[in-house]
This record gives sequence, C-alpha cells and structure tokens, in this order.
Amino acid sequence: MHYLDWLRVAAILGVFLYHAVHPFDLTGWHVKNAEQSDFITALLLMVSPWGMPFFFMIAGTGTWFALRKRTAVQYIGERFRRLLVPFIAGCLLLTPVMLYFEWMHNTQTNLWTLSFGEYVASRQIPISCQFFGWAGLHLWFLGFLFSYSLVALPLFLWLRGTTGKRALDWAAQLSERRGGILLVILPLLLIQLVFRPFFSTGEHNWADFFYMLGFFVMGYVLYSDERFARAIHRDWRLLFVIGVLTTLIGVGAIAYSRGMEWIENPALPQFYLMYTLIVVNGWCWTAFLLYGGMRFLNYTNRWLRYGQDAILPFFVFHQPVIIVIAFFVVQWEADILPKLLVVVPTSFVVTLAIYEGIVRRSRRLQALFGMKVQHLPISSSGDADVQKPAHAR
Repeated sequence: MHYLDWLRVAAILGVFLYHAVHPFDLTGWHVKNAEQSDFITALLLMVSPWGMPFFFMIAGTGTWFALRKRTAVQYIGERFRRLLVPFIAGCLLLTPVMLYFEWMHNTQTNLWTLSFGEYVASRQIPISCQFFGWAGLHLWFLGFLFSYSLVALPLFLWLRGTTGKRALDWAAQLSERRGGILLVILPLLLIQLVFRPFFSTGEHNWADFFYMLGFFVMGYVLYSDERFARAIHRDWRLLFVIGVLTTLIGVGAIAYSRGMEWIENPALPQFYLMYTLIVVNGWCWTAFLLYGGMRFLNYTNRWLRYGQDAILPFFVFHQPVIIVIAFFVVQWEADILPKLLVVVPTSFVVTLAIYEGIVRRSRRLQALFGMKVQHLPISSSGDADVQKPAHAR
C-alpha cells in the first residue's frame, strides 16, 4: 500500500509548511513578524482541526502493519529506537537552540529583559503529558506517539484475539451501510466532550492526548478489515461535502462571531457546538485524504523511497531551522510576501542539507534520529560509500 507511505511523507511536508508560515500568522509562536496576515491565519485555522489527527491516524495504520510481523516485545523495542531515542536526542541537542533564539527574539521585541538562564528557569516543568512539549517543543509528537504505542498495545493485542475480531466484524458491518463510516465520529466526539471541558486551554494537554489517541486507534482499526476501506471509497463525496461545510461554518464563526471565545469557555453551550464541529470536520477531512491517497497515490518511485528514509530526521530538524532563519528574516524592513519567499524555501533546503550532509552520512546519527541504519559498503580507503541513495544500493 504505497499510498500510505506517500501520505506519511505528505503529512511531514504539511507540518513543515504549517510551521514555516507561523511567524506571519496571528497566533503565538517562538518568533513573530511585526506585520501578520489574516489570510495565513485563516488557512491555518482551516487545517488545524484535521492536520495532526491525520498524522496520528497514519501512524496508527503503520502500527497495524508492524504488529503483523513483530511480537509485542519486538514492537516496543522498535518504537523505543524509532521514537523515544530521537525525542531524547532532539530535546538535548535542539531544544536549547530553539529556546535561545526564542529568548533573543523576545529580548529584541522587549517581551523579556532578563538573562537566558532566567528565561529557561522561568519555564515550569509540567507534571502531565505537556512535559513532551515542554522538553521537546515540536517533538511532542514523538513523545505522544511513543506513549500511544505503549498505551494502545493491550487494545491492539485484544483486537487480534477472538473477541476483538468479533467486535471489529460488527463495526465493519455497520460501515457497509451508506454513511456508516461517519459513525467513527461518535467515539471521537465522546472523548472530546468528556475531556475538553477540563482542559480547554493550553497545548498538548490531556484532552489533546486522548483525542489524538482516538485517531491513532482508528488508524489501526481501519486496516483490520477491508470493508472500512470500501466504505471510504463509497462515501468519499459525503465526506468531502461535510468537510467543506464544517470548515466554512467554523471559520465563519471565528471570523464573524466569537468563535474563539466559545472554544475557550466550557460554561457556554457554544463550546460544545464548536468542538462537535471540530470533531466532524477532523474525521471527514482525514478520511477524505485517505481516499485521495487510495485513489491517486498507490505507486512507488525513487522519490518515495527517498522520502521514507528522510521524513523522521527531516521532522526533527525542520523547526529549529525555521526558527533560526525566521529570527533574522523578521527583522528585515520588507513586506510579508518576500519574507515568506525566503523563510519557506530556505528552511526546506537547509533542513534537507542537514539530512543529506550530516545525518545520512553517519550510522550513529541515523540510529540517533530514528532511521533504519543503512549498512553502507566500505571503499578501499575504509570510508563508507555514501554516494548512492539507500534504495539504489
């Protein structure tokens, strides 16, 4: 199923673009331009309900395939090497860099007047799942994903048993009815409405944790029975129409009413309406994108094989690169567009250069940043031959 690999690569590129334009939107971030764009903000608002859910759902599909060939112990060991080790490495090597440039930016814009050490000390350590964001900033994704691999493993093993297969068969039968794939919304909505009122502010809190876990589990479930894929193929138009409508309603509520206030206040009935809208939107776009992959991306080529090797180190390094480059660019006397045309392509090229020029040329760094270590042929001089890509050797 090559389309899953394409979607995984596309998701990483989507996260890169999302972060690369963050200096120019109206929300808070590490480095901000003085002039900000309503248009970019609207684009990010349209993507945010389904961007990370899609990412976690694709990760869940990978778990289904991984457990077909591995024991539970082997699976945990692989998740440790591919997720936790890069998270720790990124926290130790990259988080200080990102915090330093964030501090520099805040001192230049008079948001902070004390030393870097005092700035770091002011960051209180959260005793919750928010620790992953505190320690790794953008690497919270790896921390969540490693946690999901452990938390959901008993459920996945149960689903492989007799009782679990009966439950999956029952769910697959429901999906065979027209619109049945929309029933997935119900458990996701239950998670959101149970946890969100208690964790309505802040990023990467327990409501986010359990909600994204729901998409991770759904990614596993969707590939447990081919009837789910057939249902997505059949109902793709319905998913698309509902996705468009909920996007327009949600953006309209934020732009022309008090949608942002509603999202942050559980005392209002609109709070629950907005999060219902977010869940419906998130699932419909996620499932529709999966259909798009099935329909148009089920092939392979050398770019896909290259992307499969590169995506994890690219993800780990992309945000520090964006922050450093944006730190200098936002100081220019220029409009948003020329700054964007520098930050986005330059950050992409530099991140890819770090992967090509440093990570890919070292087995130790390959292992440290979650790659499958490539056994490079040794030349007569004793150095590894790194001229050919992995798929060509």
